[in-house]
Amino acid sequence: MSANRFEQRAVISGIGQSAIARRLDRSAMALTLDAILAAVADAGLTVGDIDGLAMFPGGGAANLPGYAGANLYEIQDALRIETSWRQGLVEGMALPFYGPAQAVATGQARHVVIWRTVKEGSAARTAGGRPAYGSTKPVAEGPQAWLLPIGMLSPVCQIAPFATRYMHEYGLTREQLAWIPVTQRAWAARNPDAVYRAPLTVEDYLGARMISTPLCLFDCDVPADGATAIVVSAADTAADLRAPVRIEAMAGVVDHRPGWDQWEDMTRVGYATADALWARTGLRPSEVDLAQLYDGFSIEAVWWLEAMGFCTTGEAGAFVEGGTRIAPGGELPLNTWGGQLSGGRLHAGFGHTAEAVRQLRGEADGRQVTGAEVAAVTNVGGIEAGAALLTRW
Repeated sequence: MSANRFEQRAVISGIGQSAIARRLDRSAMALTLDAILAAVADAGLTVGDIDGLAMFPGGGAANLPGYAGANLYEIQDALRIETSWRQGLVEGMALPFYGPAQAVATGQARHVVIWRTVKEGSAARTAGGRPAYGSTKPVAEGPQAWLLPIGMLSPVCQIAPFATRYMHEYGLTREQLAWIPVTQRAWAARNPDAVYRAPLTVEDYLGARMISTPLCLFDCDVPADGATAIVVSAADTAADLRAPVRIEAMAGVVDHRPGWDQWEDMTRVGYATADALWARTGLRPSEVDLAQLYDGFSIEAVWWLEAMGFCTTGEAGAFVEGGTRIAPGGELPLNTWGGQLSGGRLHAGFGHTAEAVRQLRGEADGRQVTGAEVAAVTNVGGIEAGAALLTRW
């Protein structure tokens, strides 16, 4: 473990979010500005203090309607910011604050704001349904050339075989898997900004329509409208910040071929990233007070529970069964804002990071985890895996 890790020279200083809902009658630009201004104010800074900008996805465009918001140039112009560092993140992003932390740690900027804006909820309505990835391209090229002929038009079709293989190898049942969305819905009931807050039962889960076997409707995150912004600052500015949070360690490792259809072991995802993370800190999994684990699909939370060492390989089903361990008052509160399964698909670890910061500050209101000092945050898994430990200042 390095005695002078770059993470020690950066802090998360501010978080901000726009309104979040299934659908919002506001432009992506307006939502982005709402989130950025809220994050800057939350940090105790002014817009004039910001000298770095970053966003995901880079360019403000992607292959799906509603997948991206205002781009770097639009935001820089709207806020009249003079930048010394900018970054448009597309593929391979470990966590949203990874690049900004490197920028402030190396002196390229002092205060960087990064944002992610989605209008996927509205796009689904205007397009007559959320379009599949492959359906928006007139020509099958790149990875799609291999996926389209076998009907893999959507991420759920790519992830479902992983869930099937895991269930086959380790005996995970749908009744056990249900406890992840059911418990996260209970957390969402305590979050006024969550998209879905009505109670969800195991029976509701088992009765839901199948999307891609064995994943049903409640295994999938909720397309939504909203924006999240995060301010990352140089650690030596901490005295001027309202409530900074330490970045204890970060990692993002891809140890297999970079494609879901070519992954070597479909039951082990995120392990290389988790191993690299723990090698950068003296903390251990037993010292983590809460976990914000990526849950684009419920099986991804299973991966991360095991990869991060919160339980051993093959034991996640038993770990979540009954929900008590991951529920309020449990030994590892999981996705305390409702996660993407109920809180909304804010994507790429942005919603998870914002909630981790709130919890460590003691600002999570009715869902606050008592005595929270260490939070784990993860992003996606496999080909874009990222993990971090955040700690109270």
